Amino acid sequence: MLTILKPKSSGDLARMGVLFALAALILFGALRYDNFLSSFNILSFLRYNSMFTLIALGMAFVIITGGIDLSVGGVAACSSVVAAMLSTHSWWAGLAGGVGTGVLAGLINGLVVTRMRIQPFIATLAMMLASYGAALLLADNQSVSVSYDTGFTVIGQDDFLGFPIAAWIAIAAYIAGWLVLERLPAGRHVLAIGDGEATAGLLGLKVDRTLTVVYLASGALAGLAGVILASQFGAGQPTEGVGWELFAIASVVVGGTLLTGGAGSVGATLAGAAARPGLQHPEFRERSWMDLAVCLLAVGHSRRLPAGGRYPPGQARQQKRSELTWRHYRIFRENRYW
Repeated sequence: MLTILKPKSSGDLARMGVLFALAALILFGALRYDNFLSSFNILSFLRYNSMFTLIALGMAFVIITGGIDLSVGGVAACSSVVAAMLSTHSWWAGLAGGVGTGVLAGLINGLVVTRMRIQPFIATLAMMLASYGAALLLADNQSVSVSYDTGFTVIGQDDFLGFPIAAWIAIAAYIAGWLVLERLPAGRHVLAIGDGEATAGLLGLKVDRTLTVVYLASGALAGLAGVILASQFGAGQPTEGVGWELFAIASVVVGGTLLTGGAGSVGATLAGAAARPGLQHPEFRERSWMDLAVCLLAVGHSRRLPAGGRYPPGQARQQKRSELTWRHYRIFRENRYW
């Protein structure tokens, strides 16, 4: 974990502020309230918030590319309904159906953005509305009960080695996300596209393919969150997921990722995703003050980042663009990321 969150530059160090905020939040809760760090509280927190951490991870990759995905809440709701309907056959059918629904939605998002050249905000907003509509139609405007006989509820309700299975899934997803972003060429491609899509194309990167895969991954993680939702609550929820996209965006931004793309951290996103639900814990009667503190933290991060996130304004823009092209060329040449 320390390696995952280790800063490598002053920009990374600035994003590490969310870790100190999370540590302060935990310390405050432990000192202020009895049983705040009890095993029941911790396991309940991990079990329930595994859904939000998954969608935050997918959103982090999308935002790093300079895009946005507003459909994650609707996709999770639709996936929960599909998973509940298929859970009567077997637990793996429910799992595959829910994740497959997310993959399909993410693939459509990616193709609409890359092939039809529609702005991600509009494309994913349309997908969000379509997902909620599909969920309501499939569920006939009511919750869909899952099957308790096939073991489907084990995914969201049971533990493994004393730890919630849903939390294990989230941990595995974050480890995979960190490896992709920090250790694989695909992660460098994502960062390069966020830094400048046109420049990345000039370097020979497959921009459209990378963007499509990123949106597909975001949809898959939202579908997995929907599976956990249905398994945890014992029913597919067609009206659930409202506001989940805002939670994911807030987690990513608080973690220090630029909304304009080109910079981000998987570890800081996890910390941001953990901090925000902690403020909603019933023990925090001072929640409004703590929410204000997180908002100020996000504003502080944005003020420490470069204006616009890409190029300085005015006459220096062209010079910065040339420097960026040469910097990317050198990085990709030395590391053979072609």
